[in-house]
Amino acid sequence: MFPASRGSVRPPLTLKSKKSAFTVPYISGIELLPSNLNPPQVTSEFRRGLLVADLDPASAELAIGILGPFLSAFAFLFIIRIVMYWYPKLPVDKFPYVIAYAPTVPLLMSTRKVIPPLGGVDVTPVLWFGLVSFLNEILLGPKGLLVLISQQVS
Repeated sequence: MFPASRGSVRPPLTLKSKKSAFTVPYISGIELLPSNLNPPQVTSEFRRGLLVADLDPASAELAIGILGPFLSAFAFLFIIRIVMYWYPKLPVDKFPYVIAYAPTVPLLMSTRKVIPPLGGVDVTPVLWFGLVSFLNEILLGPKGLLVLISQQVS
């Protein structure tokens, strides 16, 4: 945030490209983008701010600490659900099975409405396992977004 000079009312900054125009407003005397940047710099700064959502390295490390175990646990639960599918007579309301059954049921039931079982085989746990693994790799892998942000030097 860049403070505007007090007492002055400035019109919004309009950025024009070949395809469209983008207006950056001034709200309550606060400039949302610095006025000393020319339009190409403004758009690149604005895009960079949108892409990394202005996470500082400490926030990225906190997100890694929370998301890492969460995504790993759900990937493991979906693997257990895939194995449980092979044994349809398991008592899923009993203790050891309810640990994997209860957290995954809402996700799998909503997905089954969109993707019904194919040829009698429920593929939704496999799809969710793939999605969770993909998110884990994109966000927390060796070249994941949050890992790269946490390694930035300010």
